[in-house]
Amino acid sequence: MGLPLLLALIMSTQSTTEVYQITNVGIGSQGLSNYGTVLGEYNFTQYMINSVVMSVIIVVGKVTLSLFAALALVYYRFPYERAVFMFILLTLLLPVPVRIVPLFDLMARLGWGNTLMAITGPYIASATAVFLFRQHFMSIPASLVENAHLDGVGPLTFLWKVLIPMSKGMIAGVSVITFIYAWNQYLWPLIIMTDQSKQVVQVGLRFLQAASQSGLTRWGIIMAGAVIALLPPLAVLIVMHRPLLETLAIQQK
Repeated sequence: MGLPLLLALIMSTQSTTEVYQITNVGIGSQGLSNYGTVLGEYNFTQYMINSVVMSVIIVVGKVTLSLFAALALVYYRFPYERAVFMFILLTLLLPVPVRIVPLFDLMARLGWGNTLMAITGPYIASATAVFLFRQHFMSIPASLVENAHLDGVGPLTFLWKVLIPMSKGMIAGVSVITFIYAWNQYLWPLIIMTDQSKQVVQVGLRFLQAASQSGLTRWGIIMAGAVIALLPPLAVLIVMHRPLLETLAIQQK
């Protein structure tokens, strides 16, 4: 599994000529200069910043909205409650690529085209996150809820002081999954963002493919960009791997 990553690391240090020498599988002569070129000449620093901002907004928005939705589903009684939950789950059948055309029309009508709202808004709602938080809330002892009612604790206070502290692992796991999912978005930002300086890092990688030298694709530059794009989600995954595994374990139950 690590072989493609190792090959990308090696190629990111090679010059264009060295990459096309099939027998050359050692560290190249470019060292870290390809990384400097990507960050400096190809505006990759801006793409990274745009991706970080987009991913953080999606994580915060999705976790917050899903917590409120799960709170309502578990601790409130309202007509057609189960039907509402089933409708939320049914939205899993409609991923963003299927909704590209109506979403594009909606963004145009709202005047959100080429804005941060356009690349974050469609990803704020998540049926998967609502389902995970709902299942977790249902595992919390009912005695805590009854005591909160007896003490006159309101729903938002109960969420803030009881549910969130008891759900830190689940929130961290959902945040990791959401961050990686948002970071890897390519199709929707490519369609809705017309200003190249506002693009995200995955689309930035597509721009690197136009880099050529003497008619040869500069694979060293492209691989350097791929390695840079991989670092933030890899760091998040390494640091937060424990809550992520706990969340996946709950999902499998």
